[in-house]
Amino acid sequence: MTLENTPPLQSRFILGMRVDCTSYADATGRILKWAENRESRAVCIATVNNVMESHDCSDVREAMNAADLVTPDGMPLVWGLRLLGFGAASRVYGPDLTPIVLAAATREGVPVGFYGASPEVLSQLLSVVRKEFPSLRIAYAYSPPFRRLEAAEDQAIQREINESGARILFVGMSSPKQDQWMMAHRGKVHAVMIGVGAAFDFLAGVKPQAPRWMMRCGLEWCFRLATEPKRLWRRYLRHNPRFVLFFGAECISYRLSAGR
Repeated sequence: MTLENTPPLQSRFILGMRVDCTSYADATGRILKWAENRESRAVCIATVNNVMESHDCSDVREAMNAADLVTPDGMPLVWGLRLLGFGAASRVYGPDLTPIVLAAATREGVPVGFYGASPEVLSQLLSVVRKEFPSLRIAYAYSPPFRRLEAAEDQAIQREINESGARILFVGMSSPKQDQWMMAHRGKVHAVMIGVGAAFDFLAGVKPQAPRWMMRCGLEWCFRLATEPKRLWRRYLRHNPRFVLFFGAECISYRLSAGR
C-alpha cells in the first residue's frame, strides 16, 4: 500500500476528541510508509480514558486531535463510531497492533525502538520480542525515569533516538502522558511514535490480559480493575459513568440532527 492511493482517513469527534475509522491493515500500512519516508509522526491508541481526559483538559484534547492517527482501542469507541455513522468501524487494540507492526517492520527491514516501562519490564519485553522476531532490527530501547526530565536529559534522549536510526518508536507510558510526550516530540524525534500504553506489560507477560470474550463485550475494564484496583479505580469509576452519560446525550443529539 502506498499513501498516495490510500483513501483519506474518515473520523468522528466523540465528546470533542477525534477518533479515526481505521483497521489493523490500514494503520500498519500508514505507519510503515511514514517510517520508510523517515517522517516524524504520532499515533495515539485511544480508549474511554483518553476521551474523558480530553473532555476535562483542553491541553490533552489538543494533543489528541493533532495526532496523525487516533485508533479506537476500546470497544466503547468502536460502538461510538458505529452509532455516529461508521457501521464498519473495528477495534485497533494496542497490544495486538504492536506485534502486527513488528512483523511488518521485520519484513521490510525497518529498525524499531522502545521507550517506556520499568527496566525490568523493558528487559523482559525485549527478550520476548527477540524470540518472536529474531530478524527484527531493534535499534533503541530505554526506560525513562518516573519523573519529569530535565531539558538536557530530554535533548540527550532525542539525540540518542535519532542517532540510533529507529524509524518506529513504541512508547509505553500511561495515558495521557504518552500522548502529550509524543506530540511534544513530533518533529524532534525522527520516527513514527506509537503510544501503546500497557502493551509493554502485556506482551512482556508481567500483567494478564482480559479474556477475548470480555474484550468483545466491552468489559475489559472490569478485568483490569479487578487485577489493578489500587491504580485504576479512580480512572474507571470516575470516567466510565460520565462517558456513558455524556456520550449518550451526544448520540441522541446526533440522531435528532440526522433525522431532520
